[in-house]
Amino acid sequence: MNVTEAVAARRSVRGFLEKPVDAAVLHDIVTKAARAATGGNLQPWHVDLVSGESLATLKQVMMAKLMAGETEQPAYAIYPPHLTAPYRDRRFAVGEAMYAQIGIPREDKAARRMWFARNFQFFGAPAALFCTVDRQMGPPQWADLGMYLQNVMLLAVEVGLATCAQECWAIYPETITAFLGTPPERMLFCGMAIGYEDPAEPANRLRSDRAPEQEWLAIRA
Repeated sequence: MNVTEAVAARRSVRGFLEKPVDAAVLHDIVTKAARAATGGNLQPWHVDLVSGESLATLKQVMMAKLMAGETEQPAYAIYPPHLTAPYRDRRFAVGEAMYAQIGIPREDKAARRMWFARNFQFFGAPAALFCTVDRQMGPPQWADLGMYLQNVMLLAVEVGLATCAQECWAIYPETITAFLGTPPERMLFCGMAIGYEDPAEPANRLRSDRAPEQEWLAIRA
């Protein structure tokens, strides 16, 4: 598989098989990904791989918290509070496309909440990672995190794995910080589900669109 093919194949998968992922394969992916571009060679990413009994424990903890209705102060605003068009429209459209794919109408709020809760079970994935960053880092270093995580996702595609990057974990920073034993100088950025795609999951048939290049590309020669 070449890079073009991997970029085209990568997508957010929201249903995984129980088939375990070899620990050596995961280690290979996350270490290769560290060749990501990073300003000043700061390499600001810190990664925790979670699987097996540890992952099962975390899933149980999260299920209990969600059932109890427990919430926490988010680590950061995942989306701008006053998002404007066209970004707001794109977010709305992909959400509606997802719920249409899995057959949950807008008025069924309870079913939508239950679906969202699946995020915190990593959609059944047998492996996951969390990415944390030193609190002194700013927007340029957060961009470096994105480049590292994109490398992870493309390398996963290369070996037949699927992923779903999950910023939703940032709404439970206290729980994840305690679970991972993250030092106080670091904050949680995101999680990522990793595993083998379940082809029977309706949500995995979704292919989000991309804006036409006329909306974002300017060429000056």
